[in-house]
Amino acid sequence: MTPVPIRIAGASDATALATVHVRSWQAAYRGLVPAAYLDGLDVAERAAVWRDRLSSADAPTVLVATSEAGTVRAFASFRAWPGGELDPAVTAELSALYAAPEVWGRGVGRALLGATVAAMGAAGFREAALWVLEGNGRARAFYEAAGWLPDGVSAVEETGGLPLRELRYTCGPFS
Repeated sequence: MTPVPIRIAGASDATALATVHVRSWQAAYRGLVPAAYLDGLDVAERAAVWRDRLSSADAPTVLVATSEAGTVRAFASFRAWPGGELDPAVTAELSALYAAPEVWGRGVGRALLGATVAAMGAAGFREAALWVLEGNGRARAFYEAAGWLPDGVSAVEETGGLPLRELRYTCGPFS
């Protein structure tokens, strides 16, 4: 397998992140999230959000996986866990991992997740957690194959007017 180029994202990547973000949501969440919500996702609006997020003083760490030509194909974002029962001093939150649908199943996400976990460890985190939609079998299988496991905690988030159950997965300790 050809190595996947991975680098830290900057504010100039906002439109590329937004494009992957919207396309991934529209493909992965079809049938889970109301179609009207998915169809209404706007790349320009998401790009503004990503530009602000990446330019803020408390910006998350965002890694991008690119093609050899530099086109962003996937991205992952992490930060300290936002609090609660997990210790933000040692626990990172994998707050996003999205890939363009045309690279699903090609090792891009796996390479990006591995690089992201390594970056978490390098940043001083010893473990990580994430939220995944209960009905997103593809994502759950992806994380489980990488050693992440549900820890029994769930939450309900409303998206597009529909309550959706999310499961918390954890990984670690990192070596």
